[in-house]
Amino acid sequence: MYHRNTIRLAASATAVIAGALSLTACGLGGGEGTAKVSSPTPASAVPSHAATTASHNPTATSAPGSSGGGTSTASAAAVSPASHTTATTAPQCTVSAVKATAYQAADHPVGTGTGAAIVEFTNVSAHACVLRGHPTVAGAGNGSPDHNSPLKVTPTGTATAVRLAPGGKAWVKLTFHQVQGEGDGYCKSGAKPAVYPTLVVGLPGAGAHQVALSDGEFAECDDTVIATAVTAVKPA
Repeated sequence: MYHRNTIRLAASATAVIAGALSLTACGLGGGEGTAKVSSPTPASAVPSHAATTASHNPTATSAPGSSGGGTSTASAAAVSPASHTTATTAPQCTVSAVKATAYQAADHPVGTGTGAAIVEFTNVSAHACVLRGHPTVAGAGNGSPDHNSPLKVTPTGTATAVRLAPGGKAWVKLTFHQVQGEGDGYCKSGAKPAVYPTLVVGLPGAGAHQVALSDGEFAECDDTVIATAVTAVKPA
């Protein structure tokens, strides 16, 4: 009886051990399956790789509004040079594109005549244009500019192109042989002073413009005038 019970106990123990081994095997198998499913690539891996690629990619740019170097490069490349257009890119001013006026210069030779006058050219057109060169000058009456007496012009200064935007201005200064004395005055050369109500001032390619002084008439000697080239700097 004791021997039979011993056999039964041994059999039960064997069964328990076998069952335990079976459960252990299943547990190990289930753990391996779970690891394969729940072990994705770490989230930081892809962004880290992308960031590394971007940092070594010279063509990569930052998003608009960011402080990245790519944005600065793109902004610099987008700057337009249009605001630095040179004078030679604009057409010559036509006679109708320019309005001329004249007034006595503050800086002029001592005497009782005009001494010196400033002729101001204003671009009255809707587009930019260019003036250049030294003027021609002739004395005239209040009538047709075709009835005039040319003055001998002595040019001074270097002639350069002056670009006028719409509303822009350029100037020419005319310096005369000054009239001396009171009344009708006299010329140092012995010639008789000449008085002109208007002058006809021409610029190369821009036509001739008849101008009157805003404060008197043009009184000069010897029918000779020193003329600056047209300039973007207002003379005194």
